[in-house]
Amino acid sequence: MISIGLQTAAYLVAAILFILSLGGLSSQESAKRGVLFGMAGMFIAIASTMLGDHVQGHLYLLIAIAIASVIGIIVARRVQMTAMPQLVAILHSFVGLAAVLVGYGSYIDPHAQALTGSERLIHLIEIFVGVFIGAVTFTGSVVAWGKLDGKITGKAIQYKGRHLVNIVLVLISIALGILFARASGVSGMNYLMLMTAIALFIGVMLVMAIGGADMPVVVSMLNSYSGWAAAAAGFMLGNDLLIVTGALVGSSGAILSIIMCEAMNRSFLSVIFGGFGNTSGSGSQQMEGEVTATNYHEMADMLHQAQNILIVPGYGMAVAKAQYPIYELVKKLQKDGKKVTFGIHPVAGRLPGHMNVLLAEANVPYDIVLEMDEVNPEMKDTDLVMVIGANDIVNPAALEDEASPIYGMPVIEVWRAKKVIVMKRSMATGYAGIQNPLFYKENTDMLYGDAKHSVDELNKLY
Repeated sequence: MISIGLQTAAYLVAAILFILSLGGLSSQESAKRGVLFGMAGMFIAIASTMLGDHVQGHLYLLIAIAIASVIGIIVARRVQMTAMPQLVAILHSFVGLAAVLVGYGSYIDPHAQALTGSERLIHLIEIFVGVFIGAVTFTGSVVAWGKLDGKITGKAIQYKGRHLVNIVLVLISIALGILFARASGVSGMNYLMLMTAIALFIGVMLVMAIGGADMPVVVSMLNSYSGWAAAAAGFMLGNDLLIVTGALVGSSGAILSIIMCEAMNRSFLSVIFGGFGNTSGSGSQQMEGEVTATNYHEMADMLHQAQNILIVPGYGMAVAKAQYPIYELVKKLQKDGKKVTFGIHPVAGRLPGHMNVLLAEANVPYDIVLEMDEVNPEMKDTDLVMVIGANDIVNPAALEDEASPIYGMPVIEVWRAKKVIVMKRSMATGYAGIQNPLFYKENTDMLYGDAKHSVDELNKLY
């Protein structure tokens, strides 16, 4: 067992490591180091908590940790990168559920029931707020997981007056909180359970109203929610490290969500409350022109002739696991003296940084992986753009069609290049569910088929 002073010192070291971890994750070059800092911080946090004087049942805790570790290893080995967004979303739900359970446990704790005066009031407020945030996070994350996994429609399910309904439900929850603070015993539990049911419903409605085009922001937002839920649990348990860790996760998730909304030219509040992403329509712009297709031989000839090549990856690349043959092709092109770069959109894929992780997995050098703002100004000088499994992030309707659900969202303006090849299985719409005028432009050809198979064929012919 360790003293309170030593435990506090260990918590301080863990908190510093968590901050260094977030700092490391801010760039691709230092991301691995950031992960190691986070792992070390979590190990210190768990060990110092278990060795505290006030902790009992060490054997049960060790058994629980062992079982959870085995489950974590199995899941990490089996889950594909394409399913990583779903995994992140469902893990957020666990944090929310944990906050709810901690809240109920704190309320029925005999020591908490014995509190009086302002100390009791503050503790009840901590419980009520923690359970509310946790319940919203839980159901919101479950719905997000369902949308990302295709078990729930990716379209925004909205109804008139939903904002008013949500406001009324929040006001009812506040009223229940006042009654909860004044009550005790069974009556207090009844108010807490009623509020929990309302919060669970709010979580469902908030995420159901958000369309598929916004799911990367939703995942980031739920990450923030889970952080605040953890911080609330820290207040309920009187654990300073949990408060600090939750605040770090909550604030970083909120900042990332705001940054992503700015990159999409959207209001953060409009996304959170379902004001954007309704994919029921396809915009008013009529498709003009004719879709033309190319083949592997013609594509190989284009690669031979082009000197400046841009590759824009999307979710289709992740599904096909095409990042490995793509890098093999890139190395061949570079060997011939050609300039090859990747253009990454902030919300490409289903998770913030999804494409960056996939390319890093294939050992693509960081210096040729560029952001949208870096490639758009150079687009006119680009000889050939290969769009691999991307759709909404290269859609001209975002700039040209005011009736489009994605109008105003910055996109990679590939149509301004000299030649564009779109590699897709079919003419199907993207996750936002809208048509793409890019496919009909004169300088665009379609190369149909599985992305990995297509790139493998190009590697044979080039």
